[in-house]
Amino acid sequence: MSDVTRLLDAAAAGDRRAAADLLPVVYAELRALAAARLAVEPSGHTLDPTALVHEAYLRLVGPADLARWDGRGHFFAAAAEAMRRILIDHARRRQAEKRGGGAAHTPLDPDTLSATADRTDDLLALDDSLTALETADPTAAALVRLRFFGGMTVREAAAVVGIAPRTADAYWAYARAWLRTRLAEMHADSGARPAGG
Repeated sequence: MSDVTRLLDAAAAGDRRAAADLLPVVYAELRALAAARLAVEPSGHTLDPTALVHEAYLRLVGPADLARWDGRGHFFAAAAEAMRRILIDHARRRQAEKRGGGAAHTPLDPDTLSATADRTDDLLALDDSLTALETADPTAAALVRLRFFGGMTVREAAAVVGIAPRTADAYWAYARAWLRTRLAEMHADSGARPAGG
């Protein structure tokens, strides 16, 4: 049993010391996850990795939340989801501030999500698409969240979701095709013209 799993179990059982001891054990990994996510955000982002980790951690270790973790993988998947929600909330606030801007827009490509999702509109389009994919196929949506927001490989995400790596590969291929279609439809519906076009 890993230290994280042991501390999560103890904290879920009501051990306040275990809850306090958890952050130093997971901090480096959470900070690396936050830094990877923020690396693809626009420059001048008001959040830094430390702030993102702290805000996500506070969302993760509320008294009711500690009982929800089924081990280390589940905890880090939840951390990725908490960071996603923080970044989406932040993107929505930025979008509200810049309404009416005339920035050129190019559609997201699901094959290169982390390389191209550095604009507020793209992040929000991805979030809307993931919400729709969640309804169509929750497993495929979970894999996308873990890969994009959690920085996990297909194999790591498969372990967290509880499916075989080969099955995860099939879900990942399906999710990429589904998202590509959905994002292209959203882009066409918005009437936006690609940059340079």
